[in-house]
Amino acid sequence: MQFLSSCGIAASRRHAAGPVSRALLVAVLAGGVFSTAAEARRSQPAPPAPKVSPYVSADSLEGNFLSGYIAVASRDTGAAAHYYREALRDDPGNPDLLDRAFISLLADGDFAEAGRIADRIVARDPANGLAQLALAVRAIKARQFVTARNILSRGGRGRTADLTAMLLTAWSYAGAREGKRALETIGSARGEGSFAVFRDYHAALIADVTGNVAEAERRFKSAWDADKSTMRIVDAYGRFLARQGRREEALALYRSYEGAGSRHAYIKSAIAALEAGKPLDPLVRNAQEGAAEVLFGLGSAGSQQGDELASLIYLRLSLVLNPDNALAIVAMADVFDRMKQTDQAIEALKLVPANSPLKASADIQIGLSLEQMGKGEEAIAQLDRARAEKPDDTEALVALGNVLRSRKRYAEAAEVYTQVLDKMPEDQPGRWPILYYRGTAYERAKQWDKAEADLKAALALVPESEPIGRSQVLNYLGYSWVDTGRNIDEAFKLLKRAVELNPRDGMIIDSLGWAYYRLGQYDDAVRELEKAAELKAGDPVINDHLGDAYWHVGRRLEAQFQWQHAKDAGPEPEDLPKIEEKLHGGMPELPRPAETGSTNLTEQIKNGG
Repeated sequence: MQFLSSCGIAASRRHAAGPVSRALLVAVLAGGVFSTAAEARRSQPAPPAPKVSPYVSADSLEGNFLSGYIAVASRDTGAAAHYYREALRDDPGNPDLLDRAFISLLADGDFAEAGRIADRIVARDPANGLAQLALAVRAIKARQFVTARNILSRGGRGRTADLTAMLLTAWSYAGAREGKRALETIGSARGEGSFAVFRDYHAALIADVTGNVAEAERRFKSAWDADKSTMRIVDAYGRFLARQGRREEALALYRSYEGAGSRHAYIKSAIAALEAGKPLDPLVRNAQEGAAEVLFGLGSAGSQQGDELASLIYLRLSLVLNPDNALAIVAMADVFDRMKQTDQAIEALKLVPANSPLKASADIQIGLSLEQMGKGEEAIAQLDRARAEKPDDTEALVALGNVLRSRKRYAEAAEVYTQVLDKMPEDQPGRWPILYYRGTAYERAKQWDKAEADLKAALALVPESEPIGRSQVLNYLGYSWVDTGRNIDEAFKLLKRAVELNPRDGMIIDSLGWAYYRLGQYDDAVRELEKAAELKAGDPVINDHLGDAYWHVGRRLEAQFQWQHAKDAGPEPEDLPKIEEKLHGGMPELPRPAETGSTNLTEQIKNGG
């Protein structure tokens, strides 16, 4: 992002990614204790508990520096913060180490230590925008609004920097109850599109906090008219209307967002509260929360643009000012997930407040993340707890069924999906995916009759307006028929339709190719299976199928090559002996369907049907 580039982050990242000097490498190899990236991983402890570092520090400045360098390359903020802080102790006046330690500590959430280093940085370089931003946030948190404004006037320059400084300055005026000055500050900004929406949104929040009801309504409506799809704008406006005694207007506003196809937990919670006659608090109650909202918005935007480090820093600063903002916490967890730091994503999700509408989904995501890390039993235990806390909610049950299915506990997964279906009305639109999941679990559990019934029921319910979902159901049912030698003609029709709906899915193309193979149409099978292998390289099932097809068209060496690929790609345990047998002895010749008279589909295929 341009703002972070203007205040020194871009330069620091270039240093982190650049070549290590030969002198440094020599020093490390000569005596520095080198701590590997594998040693430099941890889960970030939940504040405000004091941090106990799990890392073993190196015995030299060079060793700690290089360990921090590797941690940055591995996107491990905790390790980077630890090692650069250790390096800084050995060379406290090194400006490069100050910058690196500051950024790493800020990204890791150690705001107190980052603030102390920021003081040292601005003493040397008053124009360092990121350090000035951190100090301004510290001042706003302490309600030192004049100090914050003075600091913000000295920051870096650039579009994002100017926007950030302008909005935080406006909020500092609001904190001092100078509402007119706050709105004048925002009014000085010029811009169109999303810039104008962001400006109007914060002007509305400021007017609301400072008691200017008429201006708040005008600005809320302007922001909402320009962007009805942003949940935060809808929620803020709805809460404002409800507090003005306009409950029905607020409900209509929330329901219009619901009607657009979103089922956000905040919107559902607000509707439930209004229907129960309960009040809704303002989205932003004071200047600290308003400034936090600025930083949250910028952090969320950065995440969508793919700049994870910038997003993480903005979100960390936002949470300094409003630590209970569950949306910012979940956004931070998402950034960690993008950075492949799943353990830190889990620790972030644990910070979601118990009374937040996002708490249930955060608990579920923790379970799914544990499964992603290979901690299947912990994942199941976590989802069991989530299910117990929300017994009427089906989301935890669905997640539990999915984890059990991924763990190959198919019969148990089917039982869980049955519990989900028992809680759902027969006409509920979300019923077909659960039938599909249960059908796949039954099929894998060798309960074919039940599987077929569920897959057919799912196919009857999935709408044509959901082509990807429909293609998956068509594919699974068609492939299952082909693989068991049943309903070949009908299976072929289902698979051709699935390919039409989803022509870039390698597994679906594989199913069609396998149908040709089972019909003895080996040339056609090769054509489709080669497409599948190109679309989904390295899949053991596709490689195995393609090897079989190659064998029967006389391409024996290529068949052996594909089977070896299938073996190396980690096939299912029950498939491995079959692949090894083919590698050692090849395959017997199979009769063509014309020799058995088993189907009339061969002629249809030859004629283009």
